[in-house]
Amino acid sequence: MNLKKHLLTSVLMVCALYVSAQILPYQNANLPSAARAKDLVSRLTLKEKVTLMKDVSEPIPRLGIKKFNWWSEALHGYANQGPVSVFPEPVGMAASFDDQLVFHVFDAVSDEARAKNNEYKKQGESQRFHDLSVWTPNVNIFRDPRWGRGQETYGEDPYLTSCMGIQVVRGLQGPANAKYRKLLACAKHFAVHSGPESTRHQANITDVEPRDLWETYLPAFKALVQQSDVREVMCAYQRLDDEPCCGNSRLLGQILRNDWGFKYLVVSDCGAITDFYNGHHSSSDASHASAKAVLSGTDVECVGYAFDKIPDAVAHGLIKEKDINTSVIRLMTQRFELGEMDKDELVPWTKIPISVVNSQAHHKLALQMGRETMTLLQNKNDILPLSKTLQKIAVVGPNADNTQMLWGNYNGTPLNTINILDGIKGKLNAGQVIYDQACDLTEDKITLNAFNQCTIDGKQGIRATYWNNRNFEAPVVITDQITSPIAFTTLGAHQFAQGVNIEDFSARYETIYKPTVSDDIVFKLEGTGSAELFIDGKSVLRTGSWRSIPRRYQLHVNADTEYKIEVRYKQLNNWAASLGFTFGKEVPATFDKLVDKVKDADVVVFVGGISPRLEGEEMPISLPGFKGGDRTDIELPAVQRNCISALKKAGKKVVFVNCSGSAIAMVPETENCDAILQAWYSGEAGGQAVADVLFGDYNPAGHLPVTFYKNMQQLPDFNEYSMKGRTYRYMTSEPLFPFGFGLTYTTFNVGTATASKTRIVNTEGIQLTVPVANTGKRDGTEVLQVYVRKLNDPDSPVKTLRAFKRIPLSSGAKQVVKLDLPAKTFEFFDPTDAVVKVTPGEYELLYGESSDNKDLKTIKIKII
Repeated sequence: MNLKKHLLTSVLMVCALYVSAQILPYQNANLPSAARAKDLVSRLTLKEKVTLMKDVSEPIPRLGIKKFNWWSEALHGYANQGPVSVFPEPVGMAASFDDQLVFHVFDAVSDEARAKNNEYKKQGESQRFHDLSVWTPNVNIFRDPRWGRGQETYGEDPYLTSCMGIQVVRGLQGPANAKYRKLLACAKHFAVHSGPESTRHQANITDVEPRDLWETYLPAFKALVQQSDVREVMCAYQRLDDEPCCGNSRLLGQILRNDWGFKYLVVSDCGAITDFYNGHHSSSDASHASAKAVLSGTDVECVGYAFDKIPDAVAHGLIKEKDINTSVIRLMTQRFELGEMDKDELVPWTKIPISVVNSQAHHKLALQMGRETMTLLQNKNDILPLSKTLQKIAVVGPNADNTQMLWGNYNGTPLNTINILDGIKGKLNAGQVIYDQACDLTEDKITLNAFNQCTIDGKQGIRATYWNNRNFEAPVVITDQITSPIAFTTLGAHQFAQGVNIEDFSARYETIYKPTVSDDIVFKLEGTGSAELFIDGKSVLRTGSWRSIPRRYQLHVNADTEYKIEVRYKQLNNWAASLGFTFGKEVPATFDKLVDKVKDADVVVFVGGISPRLEGEEMPISLPGFKGGDRTDIELPAVQRNCISALKKAGKKVVFVNCSGSAIAMVPETENCDAILQAWYSGEAGGQAVADVLFGDYNPAGHLPVTFYKNMQQLPDFNEYSMKGRTYRYMTSEPLFPFGFGLTYTTFNVGTATASKTRIVNTEGIQLTVPVANTGKRDGTEVLQVYVRKLNDPDSPVKTLRAFKRIPLSSGAKQVVKLDLPAKTFEFFDPTDAVVKVTPGEYELLYGESSDNKDLKTIKIKII
C-alpha cells in the first residue's frame, strides 16, 4: 500500500512539473503575435484590460506583463532625452526633397531609441518617453503659416508629405520582413488638423468639402497605412462634422479600418477623450466618453484617463467586454510585435549598443541633413558665397548665438551643438568676426540684468539650495552661488548642480536686491516643471508645465531699499527640468551703437527670424504677433525689421539668415538684404551647415516645402479649413517665394521632356524622360519637380506635385532623367462617385525647378 501511495505521489509530482513547464500560447514566441495576444487577453480581468489601455500601462506580474509607456516621441531624434542626436525639424527636412536621406535619419533615430531603451531596461527603469512606441510622424498638412505646429510637418503638399512620411515610418519600424518591429511609429493627427491651437479642444470643423478631404487632408494618412504599414494612428482633438475625431465612427471606422484596411491600433491625443465632456460636450461624462471612443475604434488613451470608467460603462450596458477585448488584442499584438514580451536573445534590436547614440556617423548624418535643408531664397549680385579673406564680418541678430533655437520642438538635447555664430567663427581667423546680439526676437527692449545689485550672506549674486526630492526636504545636497542670469536644463543629462538628481529634485534661489536708483524693473521667469517667484514673501509670478513658457512681472523699486527675491522650483512628472530667470531694467533697442560697432565690416550676417519658444503647441504665451503658440502676424517681428533697415541705411551689405519653422512674409527684407538664406531649425549641426553654405563649402539645394506669402492679405481666415486660396495648389495671387523654389550657386537647364505616351487608358502610367544639365561653374544638385493639372475641371487644384527627383551634377555635366509616373499620378476627386480616381479627360504635366509657372514646361496627356 505504501509503495502504491509512493508511486502515485511520484506520478502526480511529474505531472505537476510537466504542467508547470508547459508553455502557454501567449508565451510561445513561435506563434503569430495576434494569436498570442488573443490568448493573453482571455486570461485578463476587465480591470487589468483597462490598465493596458492607458498610455502608462502598469505591469501585471501574474502574467509576466511589464510596465509599458505608449507615449514616447521621435519627431527628429529621440525626444525628451539627453544626450541624443538631434536632426533638423521636419519642415526643414522636407526642404531637402530627399526622402531617402530622411529614411537614413530615422533609421539612426530608431537605433538610438532602441539603444537608450536597452540601457533603461538594464537599470530596471520604465518611464514616459523612454519606451518603444514613438508618436511620429506628424503628417498633417501645413495649410496656414500661422499654425505653430506646422514646423513638425513636412509642409503643405500631400504628395511630398506622403513620400517623407513613408520613409520616416520605414526608418523607425525597421525592415518589413523582420520578425520584430524596431519601434512602433504613429501617423498623427487623424484628421483635418492644423490649428488654431487655442481652439483645438472645442473646435468643430464643418467646412471641409469632399474634394479637400480626399485630395488634401487624407492622402498622407492613407499612404502611411497602405504603403509603410504604420502600426499606430493618433486621432486628433477637434470635432469633424460634429463628432470628436477620437470618437468619429466615419474617420476611425469607415475610412481608416473599412476602406483602408488598417488593422493596428489607434491612440488618442493627450486629453482628447476627456475633451468629449469637458470641451466638446458631446458626451455627458467619462463613462459615456470612454464607451464612445472605444466603440469608434480608439484603443489607447493618453492622459486624462476617462478609460478608468470603462468598467462602469460595461456595467451600465454602454459597451460590451468583447469590445474591450478587441482593443486590448490590438494593442497587445503590437507589444508582441516589438518583442518586449520575449527574451532579449530572441530580439535582434536588443543588441544595439549605447555607443550608437551620438556616434560620429550620426553627427555626420545630422550635418548632411542640415546642409540639405538650407534654402537660398535671394542672392543679389552673387554676394554669396562669402570669401574667407574678407577683413571683417559682422554677425548680429537674436538667433546668431541661440543654441536652443536650433533644436526645434519635440526635441532631445544633443551632446554638442554648433550654433550659427560658432559655425561662422569656425571658418575664419580670430579677429575677423564682430558679434552683437543687436536686438531681441520680438521685443523692442533689452534687459540690463541687475544681478550685480544682489547680495546674500555677504556674497554677490543669488544663493541656490538643492534637495534630491520635490518637497525641499532635508538633507540639502549642495548650495551654490550664481552671479549671472539663471539658465539651467537637465536635457543632455546635465545637472542643475553637482550631486543634484536629473529628476525628483527641488531648488530654492534667494537673494537680497538693493537697487541703486528708483526705477521700473521687469522680472522674467520660465521653465518646465513648477517655478514660482516671490518678492518679499509674496507670490507674484508662476509658471510651469511640460513646455518652457516665458512669464514677466513689472515692479517699481525704490533706491536703497532691500527686496527679498526668491524663486522656488520643483521638477515634476517625467518632464526634463529647465529654469530661466533674470530681472533688470528694460531699455529701448536702438541701433546707433550697433551701426558704429559694425562700421568696418565688409558684410553683415543678420541671423534672425523666430524660435520654438514663440511658435509651438498650445503655448500660453501672448506677445505681439503670437498667441497660444500660433502666429497672428506672419511678418518678421518689427524690431528685427528696423534693425535690418538701420544696417541698410548705413550702407552695409546684409545677408539675412532666417530661422523659423514656418513661412515669414519678408517683403522689406527682399529690398534691404543682399541675400536671404532660409535655415529653418536645423539641428545639432545647424550652425556648421549654415556656415558651409555661406562660405561656399556646400552648394545649397533646398527647395521650399511651403509657400512664402507676401502678407496676411493673401491668407484666408485661419479658422477656415476650405483649401480655396490656400497653398500653391489653390492660390491664384503671386507669392513672395513659391512652393518648390530654391537657388543654388550654379545654374541648371531643364530641357524639353518626352512622354512615352500622350494618350493612355485610365489604368496606364507613363514614363517621362527629361534632359537636365548643369550649365554653371560649380557642382550642384537640381531638384526636378513634376506637377499635374486636370484641365476642364475648375474645382481641381491649379497644379499639384506628383513626382520629384534630386539630381546631383558636376559642372558642365548632363543627365537624361527618367521618371515613372504610375496611373495614380492622374487621380483626382470625382464628385460624381465621391471618390478619388482616374477619369477620362485632358491633363497637363508641368515639369521644372519650382511650382512657379515661369519655371515650368508642359506636356499634354489625354486619358481615354
